[in-house]
Amino acid sequence: MITESLIKNCIRGDSKAREELYKIYSPKLFAISLKYSRNYAEAEDNLHDAFLLIFEKIGLYGFKGSFDGWIKKVVINHILQQYRKQSFLSLVHEDVQDDVEVTFDDEISIAFLTKIVQDLPDRYRLVFNLYVFDNYSHQEIAKAIGISIGTSKSNLARARIILKNKIESNTGSKKMPHIK
Repeated sequence: MITESLIKNCIRGDSKAREELYKIYSPKLFAISLKYSRNYAEAEDNLHDAFLLIFEKIGLYGFKGSFDGWIKKVVINHILQQYRKQSFLSLVHEDVQDDVEVTFDDEISIAFLTKIVQDLPDRYRLVFNLYVFDNYSHQEIAKAIGISIGTSKSNLARARIILKNKIESNTGSKKMPHIK
């Protein structure tokens, strides 16, 4: 667990404290960065930039609530900010059935699942990760990335369909990972 003194030393700009904070949090935050990035190299860049932002903004933490939650939110928001600058997020939604059910099969590797999620188009990957893994509501997603609630729902449904098709074509099985 991170100590208050380590955070305070980071606020003062202590390089050893920043190095220690990086050692503690970089593995966990890299996993988050990888989840939202297109590939490994982009995830590394996003993590690096997010840590620069964390060290710049750490004084805003204020020791209220979970530091783990705060630092995770900084990383996610930084990555979303990169995508907000791109016009693909403003696409209007299409009516799509939101009833694709996906269930995990032991035969599907985590590496394969990570790869196919990373291969999703950006708008689908962002919504999918926010909704499924980080428990954002469609209203929160819409606000976070500047789209309508309907677009969020549509993007989630399309992501599920794409993932379902990729899993079926890879495994030949109709048994799917269960995702909300």
